[in-house]
Amino acid sequence: MSARDLPALDSLVCFEAAARLLNFRAAAKAVALTPAALSQRIKQLEQQLEARLFERSTRSVQLTDAGRALLPVARSCIATARGCAEAVRGQRGPAPIELTIGTRFELGMSWLVSSLDELERRLPHVTIHLFFGSGPELLERLHMRRLDCTITSARLTDAALDAHVLHQERYVFVGAPALLERVPLNTPADAADHTLLDIDPTMPLARYLTTAAGEQQTLRFGRFRWLGLGAAIRTQALAARGVAVLPRYMVAADLAAGRLQALLPAVEPNTDFFRLVFRVDDINKPAYADIADVLRDIPIR
Repeated sequence: MSARDLPALDSLVCFEAAARLLNFRAAAKAVALTPAALSQRIKQLEQQLEARLFERSTRSVQLTDAGRALLPVARSCIATARGCAEAVRGQRGPAPIELTIGTRFELGMSWLVSSLDELERRLPHVTIHLFFGSGPELLERLHMRRLDCTITSARLTDAALDAHVLHQERYVFVGAPALLERVPLNTPADAADHTLLDIDPTMPLARYLTTAAGEQQTLRFGRFRWLGLGAAIRTQALAARGVAVLPRYMVAADLAAGRLQALLPAVEPNTDFFRLVFRVDDINKPAYADIADVLRDIPIR
């Protein structure tokens, strides 16, 4: 194979940006080209490789199977080229990179957004973008390469994903005093008289209410109301519309002020861990380790 048959590095850079952002206009901006010029580079690469790399419509851009196969190799080539430049120039600092982190709304607004300044101070070569979504959506986007990594407490069973543990996530079973005056909840059997406020049936927070005096126990509630968002659950709990299992950091101020109170001391919710999750084939794994080190030093409040 002659040099003329090899993909141009500039074309691979354009392809990587388009594959990462799944938006040709945004990718063109990222590589300082016009959208027409970027499209032409992608077209030339497809012709050279004799494979279609993207499926494009007026509403979306998606990688083809060939594009997904090319992406990790293209990223490796780009990283190698950067290493060549740094070796010649005597550069010691890491190359600049841009990463998009997915996060749930509550955790993002209460912790991750306020952590951006510290991340930038300690990792000046990393530009971090945020995407807010639900837990299942974040993992789906990670698989589709529409996110670089995500922060979640979801249990990982996929061998294609890896993670760094960040912080322990503690939960508390709560209700408003006004509700409990009307309808007491003093024993597990009293749960039948209450409405449980929760995320959704597939990933309920009430799954953490499984231990009582060391024995497995599932509370049986009279009704359920699925609200999809922790902030919405907290609002309804404060309005005495039901009881809920919520992250302790989210309701700590409410507990201290007496707006909510912890229920059933004998039933202690399990704990979980927030993790920074990424794909095992991602060439930016060293950056994720650095980000995790910074985030571990910033407590969740």
